[in-house]
This record gives sequence, C-alpha cells and structure tokens, in this order.
Amino acid sequence: MNITVVGTGYVGLVTGTCFADVGIHVTCVDVDEQKIENLKQGRIPIYEPGLEEMVERNVEKKRLQFTTNIEKSLKDCEVVFIAVGTPPDEDGSADLKHVLSVARDIGTYMDDYLVVVTKSTVPVGTAPKVKKEIQDTLAKRNADLQFDVASNPEFLKEGAAIADFLKPDRIVIGVESEKAEALMNRLYKPFVLNGHPVIFMDIPSAEMTKYAANSMLATKISFMNDIANLCEIVGADVNLVRKGIGSDTRIGHKFIYPGIGYGGSCFPKDVKALIHTADAYKYNMRILKAVEEVNEDQKSVLMTKMARYFNGNLKGKTIAMWGLSFKPETDDMREAPALVLIEKLLAAGCRIQVYDPQAMDEARHRVGDRIVYANDPHEALIDADCLLLVTEWHEFRYPNFKVMGKLMKNKIIFDGRNIYEGNELVQNGFTYVGIGTRIWEAQS
Repeated sequence: MNITVVGTGYVGLVTGTCFADVGIHVTCVDVDEQKIENLKQGRIPIYEPGLEEMVERNVEKKRLQFTTNIEKSLKDCEVVFIAVGTPPDEDGSADLKHVLSVARDIGTYMDDYLVVVTKSTVPVGTAPKVKKEIQDTLAKRNADLQFDVASNPEFLKEGAAIADFLKPDRIVIGVESEKAEALMNRLYKPFVLNGHPVIFMDIPSAEMTKYAANSMLATKISFMNDIANLCEIVGADVNLVRKGIGSDTRIGHKFIYPGIGYGGSCFPKDVKALIHTADAYKYNMRILKAVEEVNEDQKSVLMTKMARYFNGNLKGKTIAMWGLSFKPETDDMREAPALVLIEKLLAAGCRIQVYDPQAMDEARHRVGDRIVYANDPHEALIDADCLLLVTEWHEFRYPNFKVMGKLMKNKIIFDGRNIYEGNELVQNGFTYVGIGTRIWEAQS
C-alpha cells in the first residue's frame, strides 16, 4: 500500500514513520528543501524519543522516503494525509492557508482516485473547504477524477508519540463514503489486529472530537490549578486533595496534577480555536474561556510566590531555573510557562541561570543571550538565591540536596510541579514552596 504524508513537522513525521514501520510504503513531502535534505541524511528536526532510530530503520528498508516533489509522490498513491501546520491567527482562529494550499496541489497533480485525509488539527467545517479546493482545481484541468475527503485527527503526546501512534487509545476516522471507509480500514488493519479500536463517524464529528478531547484535558488542568490556589488560602494540601478525588474512577488520576499551567503546540491553540469556532456561531464557551484565563494566570504563580517571599525585592537576585520545555521528553517551548517566567524575572532585574536536558538550543533561539545557559543542573545553582523547578524532567526528581545546598547562596526551592516533598527538603535545610501547599520553612 502506498500513501503520502504532506508536511514533515511533528505530526507528519511521526505519522509517516509509524505507518512505514508496520510495512506501508510512505512518501513524506515538504516544501522546505533543507529539511528534506536533512531528513535524507538522517537528521531529525524535532526531539522525540525513539523517532530517529525508527526513521533510520525504515529509510534503510526503503519503506520511507522524503521529497519536495508532491507530483511524483501522488503517483500510485491511494491515501494522502495533509499534516501541515494550522497556526493560530491573532483572533485565535486556525489559519488554514497551508492546508488549502496542499488541497490545491493535490487537485493539480492527482491522476486517480484518492482519499484525502486531514491529519492536521482543523476546525469543524474544514473538510468541505478542502473538497472545494480540490474540485475547483480539477475543474480547471478538465479532469474527471473521483476522490473522497476524510478526517483522522491525531492524539499524540509529545515525548510518547510513537507509543501513542502504534498503541493508541482509539483511532478516530471521519468519512463520507463506504469506499473511503473500506480504504481507511485497510490502512489501519495492522493496528486493528492488536485490538486498538477504530471509531468511524461523520467528518464534522471527527473534527470536533480532536478539539473536544484537548479542551477537556485543558479543563482538568485549569480546574486543578484553581483548586490548588484555593487550597493555599484555606490551609488544605492539594496533593492530598488530588489523591482523594483521583481515587474516584469517574475522575481518575490523569491530568489533575497542579502546576504552573499548560503549554505546547496543542492545548493553547486548540482551546482558542474552539472558542473562536463557537463565537463564529454566536455561542459563548463560558467554561473554556475561564480555562484559558486560569491558565494564563497560573504561568505567573511562581513569580508571585517569589515576590511575596522576597518582599518584592527581586532586583539583583540570581535565579536558577531547572526546565524550559513545556513538558518533559520534548524540546518544545511553544507557549511554555518558562518563557513567561523568564520575561517577568528579567523585567524585575534578576539574573537567570537555566538548564534543560533538551530545550537549551530552542531557548537560545527564543531568548538569546539575556540569560545564562548552564552545562548541567549543578552549574545552574551556583550562587543562586533560589531554584525554580519548571519542568519535571526525570533527572530532576532525585537530586542530591546536600550538594545543592553547598552551591546555592540561599537554600530555597519553588517547585512548580510539586515533585518534591516538603518534609524532606526541610530536613536538608531548605525552604520549600510548592503549588497548593503550605510553605515549609527551613529549620534553624
């Protein structure tokens, strides 16, 4: 079976590589010539555990190839995935110009029946626009070719994308014909054999499912952060509250960990896009607007705690920061809370020393030389007035507190992910400030 994936960003590259790994012949297409050349040389543009090895293996077996030539890629192709970016416009709506440009290219170069699948996250109502672009382009060619459109949203978690694709919770596919459903069933047959559910539905429902899923998860995060802030005020411990409610099977333990807000390429963009879609239909998404507001405020919560602890006197303070990416196991800093904290700390006159296992180059690109980049976690702590734990990378979970205390000027930790225990920190002479808990003062 031959398929084409247009777009070699995070979604497109993972999608194409994983399909190739189960024996399908995949051609990945991108307009970026340098990116394609790098991929041919085995240089991966993103950090995702296991992806580089999988790309190398499937290129070697000739199941995966990369090109800038979409015309050639559509020869003998049965399914083409559109997996290009849909960045948010200023009003929060998804920008579909890249998606529709690919649709025109497909209409220009297709020479037989195709199923055209949107893998990009697109608003409800995008499929008819894609269909019209292809139809109009075919009409200009006087080409009487049949095709179907479909929607197959991705549900990949950065840092675990390969496992999510190969062993998914579910595969959602929106189709408009039995022919398209049969072809998509054949494409996903290797996954069905392993018992992973394929859920077929109409296209608008599939498009909505993606936004609804991410918005629900974002809602759980903001709800828990709101609860954490109230816990501090009333003297409750959010870590205990989380365990108490998470034991309820109707709620569960996932996505109820308090912190400093969500970031990344999906949740912020998808929440905004769904709000914008509702506004376009004159419906007010009251809950999601509150979710967004809580999240933006939460990104500054560590700054507020620091300012309170130091009585507003932050000028000249040296701040160590562990973690820059919006979550562990990725170098992605899009909408990362670290960026908000860095800007606020710099504005307050602080010196910032940072370390992240993967996102240092991305931080240099985004922040430049306004901060100090350490070679390891301990170097970031030298003469620091406090440590901000921003991203819960595994290597930060069990540090040597005795060594840390010798390096720091003041033994104070502001834990933005609640990965440490206050009583343990106090025993090691630290003052500990978490999210939704009391302040654990260092023993004198």
